[in-house]
Formats: sequence, C-alpha cells, structure tokens
Amino acid sequence: MKSDPLITYRRKPATLDAESLQSFAELLRDRVARGREFHCRITNDAELQSLNAQFLGKNYATDVLSFPNQNTEAGMGDIAISIQRARAQARECRHSTEDEIRILILHGLLHLLGMDHESDSGRMKRTETVWRKKLSLPAGLIERGTK
Repeated sequence: MKSDPLITYRRKPATLDAESLQSFAELLRDRVARGREFHCRITNDAELQSLNAQFLGKNYATDVLSFPNQNTEAGMGDIAISIQRARAQARECRHSTEDEIRILILHGLLHLLGMDHESDSGRMKRTETVWRKKLSLPAGLIERGTK
C-alpha cells in the first residue's frame, strides 16, 4: 500500500521535478527522521507571509517555516516552503530549484527534530552540514548565513 505523499503543492509547478523531491523527502524520513512522518507544503510567498505573521508575529515572507506537532502520534509536524523564495535563492546560489527545496526541507526537518540554530550553540549547524554532505547538497542555509 502506498503511503500519503510527504510533499504537497499549493499549485504544482510544471517545471519542478516533484518525483525526485518526493523521493528525497522519503529518504529524509527514513534516515534523518528515523521513520517518523512529516509533511511539507510547497506554496507561495503570500502563504508563508501569512503563516509567519500568524505564528511568529513577523509580517514578511520567508523561505521555510516548521510547525512541530505537539501530538507525536500525528507525525513530527509540518514544513512550509515558499517556491518563490526557493527559486530566488537557487538563482543566487547558482544551483537548481530542486536542490534549494531539498536544502529547505532538510533545514525544516531539523527544526522539527527540536534543533534551533539561534540557541543551540552550533548543534543544528553541525548536524545540517553532516547531512548536507551525506546527501550531496550545496551549502545549507545556516552555512550561507541566511538563517
């Protein structure tokens, strides 16, 4: 039986390799999250701005937000990613939009695992760097100084 997709889209971009992103999310679930479920919604700047304002009191669009579940039986939580931010950051860093989304999913998942780069004395940065290298990803958000 096939499980529910780990990634859903507000509006799936025709040019995005959604199948490879789903496979990547499944790999993260199996290896990084150790089998625990999470959900990622790829959406737009307007939705990320709304979520950022509603939950963090910051009225601007951002690239990725994480929402840990309080009830762990319902999965680890949710990740929201702005496709516009991902595309812009990919252009700036000279890699694919898919790679930028992979970086954002990894970053969001580490937050779901309880890490916080603003208060954990570098633990999240070290963990992100280790996984990024294992997964052959370009420089991560913390490493680039954007998070």
